[in-house]
Amino acid sequence: MIALLTGQIAHKSPDHVILDVHGVGYRVMIPFSTYYELPEEGVATLHIHTSVREDAILLYGFRTRTEKSFFQLLISVSGIGPKLARDILSNIQPPQLAGALIQGDLHKLSAIPGIGKKTAERLVLELKDKAGKLDTGSLSATEAVGRSLPESSVLDDVSSALLNLGYKDVQVRKVLAELDCVGGASVEEVLKQALKILMK
Repeated sequence: MIALLTGQIAHKSPDHVILDVHGVGYRVMIPFSTYYELPEEGVATLHIHTSVREDAILLYGFRTRTEKSFFQLLISVSGIGPKLARDILSNIQPPQLAGALIQGDLHKLSAIPGIGKKTAERLVLELKDKAGKLDTGSLSATEAVGRSLPESSVLDDVSSALLNLGYKDVQVRKVLAELDCVGGASVEEVLKQALKILMK
């Protein structure tokens, strides 16, 4: 069972990264929170959860142990598979997720695509106590100032990433219109701001 990988970043996209470990390329699925923290190139270390299915062995990677712990907590809940757990962590960072679970914030949880009211209730019921015991660390967020649109290629990447997360086309267009980013903003910065608006 693979638990940790260190290698050169051969490819990086919002939903996965390919790590070259001594000539072997591992395709690792990642949440946005990990994507934000990874360099564009160079060496990276990821905490790995190995998901074994009948038809595939999938690797899910996380920049911190906290992210991996929350991922494993989420998949322990009936009805939450690895892909949905990753999507949840792409929408909400561990400290905010812990807060929502502890406070029973069903509105915030059910705002995540793929999470209805019943699933949100199940998450709170099963994880409220466990979430409080995890060390969530501190949130780092960079706020963009100024008003001008990022490059269209950046907006295209952000739009694609949000659609892959399950947001509707009309929601994505609306949030992109509301963005308040500097012209040279990166995909990471625009994604962070878009998700912040969507999770309000």
